[in-house]
Order: sequence, then C-alpha cells, then structure tokens
Amino acid sequence: MTQTRLAYSLAAMSTLAVAGCALPQTYQGMDATSVAAAPTVPAMDVSDYFEAHHEGRIYVFDDFATYKAFLDYGHTAYRLVRIGEGPQGETIVFGLTDADKAKREGIASVALYDGAVNASSNFYGEVLYEGRFYVFDRWADLRAFKSSWDAPYRFTEIGAGPGNRTIVYVLNDDNKKERPDALINRFKKRHRMPVTP
Repeated sequence: MTQTRLAYSLAAMSTLAVAGCALPQTYQGMDATSVAAAPTVPAMDVSDYFEAHHEGRIYVFDDFATYKAFLDYGHTAYRLVRIGEGPQGETIVFGLTDADKAKREGIASVALYDGAVNASSNFYGEVLYEGRFYVFDRWADLRAFKSSWDAPYRFTEIGAGPGNRTIVYVLNDDNKKERPDALINRFKKRHRMPVTP
C-alpha cells in the first residue's frame, strides 16, 4: 500500500470516528421519543418493623398480622430465608404477606433490615429479644439498640405483655423523663390489650 493510500485511509477512518462522536446521544437506531419510560416502582410501606429472635433464628416482618401469626403459631405461611446470613451466623427468615410472596425485591422488611431504606416518621417497631418485647417509635433508636442490645433509656413493665413477657419501651434523650403513654397505647392496641386511659 502506498503512503498516499495509507494517508487517505487514515483520514477516512478519523472522519468516520469524528462523525460518529457527533451523533446525538439519544440516537441508537430509533427516535428518542419512542424510548419507553422506566416503570415506576410502587412505594413500600416502611412505617412498621417487627423482629423476633427465636431458636437461633431471626424472624423479620413489616406486617403486624403476619408477625402476630408467628407469635401465636411459631411459623409463617410464606417466607424468604437467608441461611446463615445473620450477624452471628443465624438464619434470617422474612415473614411475607400474601402480596409479597412472589416478590424478590421491593419488600419493606428486607429493605429495612438491610439498611437500604429508612423508616417513615410515624414509625412503630418491636423486637422480641431474650423473651422481652422492646418497643420503639423511632427507627434510629431501634438501630442503636440492635448495635448494642442495650437500651440506656427505657420504661419497663415487668410481665405485662403477651405470654407474661416483660415490655421495654425504649426512650431517648428527647423523651427519657416522660412516661411513654402514646407508645404504651400503640403496643396495647396492636396486641388487643386494655389501653391506659
């Protein structure tokens, strides 16, 4: 190949490369207006979180009825299981609702447990740990509790919960000097116990 032909070939290739870079970014063989919008993901309800430590497993729920069925019967109809993935090698069992049983993503209990989302401002949570109910109205308090398994500020009712379990209402710097009547009533309403007047 002569130098002249080589120069023409290189010039033609560089012209094509520059022309290719000059194409609009939206052009990919179709009109930009025909690109379908990404499907919207329905919002998850991240207002409730329930966790129960039982027989070496961690059970996690975002639905009170499913959690209550677990408390009553010791199992759930539908579940997503992660064998050995707990902090101490425990199996994690996510109790699923009928609506969530076919999902592999978009499950509120999984997203909350994994720390992928934060709970909503009207949060309510329970952790059944070492035979006690720990009750929360702030997601940050529940996460702090799970990092140390201690609640420095609390209001305790010994033997007052379902199955004569102790209830520990977890408090924080903002409310540590007040009786948590609103939180007590939320717990009692959920568990169908007499509410404090």
